[in-house]
Amino acid sequence: MVAALPRLCVLDVSCNAQLTQEVDTGGFRELVSSLSHATSLTTLRLQACGLTPDSLDALGGSLRCLPSVGELDLSCNKLLAGGLSRLTFHLAHVTHLERLDLHLCCLTRDDLEALIQVLPSLTALTELDVSSNKEVGGVVHSLVSALPVTQMRRLPFNSCYLSNESFTALALGVSYLRTVDISWCKVVGGHLALLLDALQPSVVSELRLCSCELTTDDMQHLAAVCRRGCLSSLRALDLSYNSLVGDNGWCSLFAAGGLGSLEDVDVSLRPSTSAPCSAWLPALLRALPQMPALARLAMQRWTADCQEREQLSLITIGTSEQNQRYCFNTMLRLWNQFPR
Repeated sequence: MVAALPRLCVLDVSCNAQLTQEVDTGGFRELVSSLSHATSLTTLRLQACGLTPDSLDALGGSLRCLPSVGELDLSCNKLLAGGLSRLTFHLAHVTHLERLDLHLCCLTRDDLEALIQVLPSLTALTELDVSSNKEVGGVVHSLVSALPVTQMRRLPFNSCYLSNESFTALALGVSYLRTVDISWCKVVGGHLALLLDALQPSVVSELRLCSCELTTDDMQHLAAVCRRGCLSSLRALDLSYNSLVGDNGWCSLFAAGGLGSLEDVDVSLRPSTSAPCSAWLPALLRALPQMPALARLAMQRWTADCQEREQLSLITIGTSEQNQRYCFNTMLRLWNQFPR
């Protein structure tokens, strides 16, 4: 079929685990062999296809025949663990690759070393996703050093078991990133300033810090960065599941300003917990008119009394000149009403 589609640009056969069950007799080898005819292909997605080291061998040879491929998604293929070198040998010849996704692949230390060796050859790379691979935390310094840091735009490290040393190495390489995601990395708590101070002003559009054990001091430092205008381009801010932040931290953030481009913010508490938002809700309500682009506010499991609920129900009014609205979807939920 692919051979009959010479103008094919995007091929997505994700979530087909049976495709690679028998590499030699199944459809996978036939599929990758036909890729040599798809010279216009720019995107190849094989997410959750049960890829194995043997299937990487078959795939690698075909990649050399794709002069236009810029995106390769091999994520969620846990069976390829230990065999990534059988692909990286071929990747060295795909120098035009811009986006490579290997998240949730159970990559081993040897896999990561093989990847690091080939990274200098990928001179067009702007996005690399190795998140949700536990061993990544031990090679951050080598990984960042091998990347074309000044052109990298996305390099998520969420759920990567970062250590203090690897977090420091990461902070040195995030300056030009547009998306920063280090969610579920507990080492960030108490050290967020190291990361924030390394960011280039007005570059980051997404900052995701879910479940990082952030402290009140961390939040106050984030507020100071916002106040200086360094996050003026930020569109998405995820601070959910950080219950160690005190009321003063939330108040400081919402009072800081400097988030005029924000479209999505999440300050939800983790399941099975709750806390009152009374102390910082006034600061949030005062800040909303300064966030004209805001389309989603998630506050799950924060509690409010009747009057506060009424105030929240009224935040659908924007400036009369632009007829703007704050559109809060079903993620805006406040549980457990306080007594009047």
